[in-house]
Amino acid sequence: MKKNQQGFSLIELLIVVVIIGIIAAIAIPNLLAARRSANEGSAISSMRTLHGAQMTYASTSGNGNFATFTGLRTANLVDAVLGAADANVEKSGYKFNSSQVDAASGTAAKFAVLAEPVTASGITATGTRRFGIETEGVVYTEAATAATMTQATGTLTVGSATALGQTPGTATAPAPAPAP
Repeated sequence: MKKNQQGFSLIELLIVVVIIGIIAAIAIPNLLAARRSANEGSAISSMRTLHGAQMTYASTSGNGNFATFTGLRTANLVDAVLGAADANVEKSGYKFNSSQVDAASGTAAKFAVLAEPVTASGITATGTRRFGIETEGVVYTEAATAATMTQATGTLTVGSATALGQTPGTATAPAPAPAP
């Protein structure tokens, strides 16, 4: 071996690879948790958008009744992603379903929207909680691994906040993920 020889030894390269592996082992779970949190924040925001769109629709062109996702898109109240279809609309790792009950004699129209994570567990989880919103505008939450919700008109039991395992007045609207 010459004294002027330059380069890295095998040991030095292995140490660098091990350090990079340790950093990756620490960073990847945090990155996945941040993505899940961002998906949940997006779902909550979409629920609030859908509630506002439903209220606008009912007071302007719905004659007191609420619309499907397609009806909201046709009225230009939601974007093309949320208004894409009336069942299992996917946005930011969540599926959205809605149901409406039109006004009948003596009863007011009602609607409910449910957001469920596309993948609720494992390393590829897109979210860990389900969200629901009804006519009153309160966002309810429940762990995605809980038992199946009552489905009277397709998603939530319209008019019953207990479909998410909570009673009106006791739920807390989850806060969106903090900004980095």
